[in-house]
Amino acid sequence: MTQIDNTRRYDVDWLRTLAFSLLILYHIGMYYVQDWGWHIKSDNTFRWLQEVMILTNTWRMSLLFFISAMALSLVIKRYSVSELLKLRSNRLLIPLLFGMFVVVFPQVYIEAISQGLIEPGFFAFWVEYVNPNTSLLTEHHSSIGLLTWNHLWFLPYLWVYSVIAILSHSVLNRFADVLKGRLPFALTFVLLCASLISLWLWLARSYPVTHGLTDDWYNHGKYLLVFVAGYLFARIDAWWDFVIANRRWFLLVAIIGYSFIVADRNGGFPWLASQYETSTTVKLVYGAFFSANHWAWIFTVVGFAGAYLTKSSPVLEYANKAILPWYMFHQTAIVVIAWYLKPSALPAMLEFSLILCMTVLVCFLGYEMVKRTTITRWLFGLK
Repeated sequence: MTQIDNTRRYDVDWLRTLAFSLLILYHIGMYYVQDWGWHIKSDNTFRWLQEVMILTNTWRMSLLFFISAMALSLVIKRYSVSELLKLRSNRLLIPLLFGMFVVVFPQVYIEAISQGLIEPGFFAFWVEYVNPNTSLLTEHHSSIGLLTWNHLWFLPYLWVYSVIAILSHSVLNRFADVLKGRLPFALTFVLLCASLISLWLWLARSYPVTHGLTDDWYNHGKYLLVFVAGYLFARIDAWWDFVIANRRWFLLVAIIGYSFIVADRNGGFPWLASQYETSTTVKLVYGAFFSANHWAWIFTVVGFAGAYLTKSSPVLEYANKAILPWYMFHQTAIVVIAWYLKPSALPAMLEFSLILCMTVLVCFLGYEMVKRTTITRWLFGLK
């Protein structure tokens, strides 16, 4: 049986490491995928890459929220509320602010240069970038001017959900105790799918994804649901054991869901697609496949990790410390490296390999520099 005690769950650590590693590959893929907008795009783009990336893009960020909630649930009893709030704020808000002002900026600069919106001048543009009242590129402003968090949007969302969970942890813990032995996980899975379908039907059209925090209500509904589910999941031994034991069934459901999505995208069900806008029943069919695909992949990877990734290693020990700086650095490294390689017109596979290797090298060297001084450790959320 899975026990909620002081024993470290290495499967959760491995899941976090693998999920963040996937972001590197995904964001390099965004440079090459056809028809999907990104900061810069390769001259060589591929339609088939969409199908590969759709395998994870409906659930990869949900997995990160689910894992983060599991980790919080497992350690919450070791700290007071004030200690946890301080730890989470230092680890998430300080890196967010530093990342917005410094780490993310090259992405914005290169995107503007590539679109011919500004003249070259790195430091001159940075002065305008950090000025909330700048008159430069007003059509690209948010409420704080050009300043943005780009790929770091996960940090403020995680901070908000963590604060909610920390402040309501006694209620969540009691709720978990009520559910133990009373709600089998098979029924839990159905309820989670039904909840996500409801959120999708009620909020997705009215509140399209923005990653803007204050106006992103469909995302909040989905990710907060995932976060609460992850918190409760980590506290209920029977659920965790059920997912591990039935991981192959979840994989089967996940593959069926993914196959439906890919087939539908390629005209596999024209009779369904033609009724999507007019039939509530058809929308529910789509919602059932999308929701089952979303949750089944999450529990597939959780189940396989719980079965096989139960030991530490030097790689995991390194990753547990380095993962936040790597996350902060990786997308800026990808954008900068791709921008400088683009004029060389290299074959796509060679260019991809170089971007991947150089991004890993930048993240590795960046962490090696960050970890050596107190101020940089603080700015990047390290202990």
